[in-house]
Amino acid sequence: MKINTIFKPLLAVIVLLLVSISSFGQDAPRPPQSPKVTVTGTFGKANVSVVYSSPSVKGRKIWGELVPYGKVWRAGANSATIIETDADVNIAGNTLAKGKYSIYMLPSEGDWQVIFNTEVGQWGIKRGGETTRNPEKDAFTITVKTAKSDFKEALEYKVVPTGITFGWENVSLLIPIK
Repeated sequence: MKINTIFKPLLAVIVLLLVSISSFGQDAPRPPQSPKVTVTGTFGKANVSVVYSSPSVKGRKIWGELVPYGKVWRAGANSATIIETDADVNIAGNTLAKGKYSIYMLPSEGDWQVIFNTEVGQWGIKRGGETTRNPEKDAFTITVKTAKSDFKEALEYKVVPTGITFGWENVSLLIPIK
């Protein structure tokens, strides 16, 4: 009896030590696969920002495969890409009113469509691979020309004097803003 009363607490201590030692062997948290990035700029009196998650090519073919042609895409990774402006701006002849919008793109082998949608905060895709975009919430859509570009491993938006550029893999485009 006496051995049993000593053995049980000792066994419990050994088990707790083993569990705590194994937890120390865990790897440190890895950085996100597609880090969140914010770019900002000024157009006239408007301060504009784009918030997106930046995936990397990682040896994959992006256009026409990972991101299919003819299918609406969230214009980044993870949640839908967001554009915010604190004053009205002109985008390719359309007024984007002060506020936050999701940006979606419709890639093709030719010109692309860029869609500005009033719904924000949604995850970019559903389980079946379709976007979470609700077309009824579209503010407007513009058509932009794409260009072949030097290879870019990570998706990148940049603010330039004529608008916002987008580039990834071997494709670039300009969203014109005034």
